[in-house]
Amino acid sequence: MDKRRVVITGMGAVTPIGHTVEESWQAVRQGVCGIAPITAYDTSAQKVKLAAEVKDFDPSADIDKRELRHLDRYVQLALVSALEAFRQSGLVMEQEDPYRCGVFFASGVGGFRTIHSECLKGAEKGYDRVSPYFIPMVIANMAAGTIAIHLGLKGMCTCPVTACASGAYAVGDAFRHVRDGYADVVLCGGAEAAVDPLAIGGFTSLRALTTCEDPARASIPFDAERSGFVLGEGAGALVLESYDHAVARGAKILGEIVGYGASCDAYHITAPAPGGEGAAAAMTAALADAGVAPEEVDYINAHGTSTAMNDAGETAAVKLAFGDHAYKLAMSSTKSMTGHLLGAAGAVEAVFCAKALTDGFLPATIHYQVSDPACDLDVVPNVGRTAAIRYAMSNSLGFGGHNASLIFKKWEE
Repeated sequence: MDKRRVVITGMGAVTPIGHTVEESWQAVRQGVCGIAPITAYDTSAQKVKLAAEVKDFDPSADIDKRELRHLDRYVQLALVSALEAFRQSGLVMEQEDPYRCGVFFASGVGGFRTIHSECLKGAEKGYDRVSPYFIPMVIANMAAGTIAIHLGLKGMCTCPVTACASGAYAVGDAFRHVRDGYADVVLCGGAEAAVDPLAIGGFTSLRALTTCEDPARASIPFDAERSGFVLGEGAGALVLESYDHAVARGAKILGEIVGYGASCDAYHITAPAPGGEGAAAAMTAALADAGVAPEEVDYINAHGTSTAMNDAGETAAVKLAFGDHAYKLAMSSTKSMTGHLLGAAGAVEAVFCAKALTDGFLPATIHYQVSDPACDLDVVPNVGRTAAIRYAMSNSLGFGGHNASLIFKKWEE
């Protein structure tokens, strides 16, 4: 089977630093931090006080208010980002075969806020009194299903669930689905909305979150004083389609995906494998899939969570995959600005990679102060910079040992 070129024709994003792709990307260029004291609930009884929330989010311009009441926040974020991407793509479904148009949209934990609130209601009033919408509000596939319903996409509709790598798996699996001829168009991405006292408590007990109360020193990937990640929320979406299909309908092409690699550490439920072998395997597989030499990659958007094990392990993995070239490429973490969006992270960071290639701009790892010998690559400290970049990689690593790497190429005919 011939492998088809896969291009990006639409993108959408709702993040802690912007309500659209352009707002979010301009904030990245300016090094804006989206981390602040939590407003969703009273944090006085808990250790963690900070999160990266989506501020002033009002989806009513895109979603009917009656429907909104029956959609968990993660689905609302997903749908708004998907509609932005779809509008930018210029697709007209009346001119498409809907069974050749699919949805691959991920979430790591689904409707977490609804799970918590309805459990409390059930404990107080009886479990037969929970909302009749409880189940469809919380299942992780409902973002994908809702997007398909709104846009009339009748091809394969699925939801990869691979923890913090979910969004990247959705983009990568969609890339393969289009490349190998199973669809002409796939709207893909990820969404998460778990800024909730139960979720925060769980991650706190796991010792995964920082308890730092200074937004400028909370999410500090690769910094020697890093002490855990900051939970964020948001969504990212991309419209992928075959090159021939995009050209035939006169679409504006925003970028190209050329490689995808995935692996499993098969080591531990939360900790990465020592030495970064699993993550390196995903990167090496992505390079091979793209037919790209390690020396051709100019930039990596790192998973870069600001945890001790992840950042050191990912640095080791990049060295293993790239050899001496690891010291010549740039590798930054935009989680220093957005926090960790869990199942949405890989999708939002895919959008940022596409924008980085278009603009020739390397995003910074902001708030970087103290160097760590275990994280000694060029992390683009504090200030982003212009650069001629042709290939960019995005890494996503999830609990359970899930690793995914995507390779994007600057658009060239």
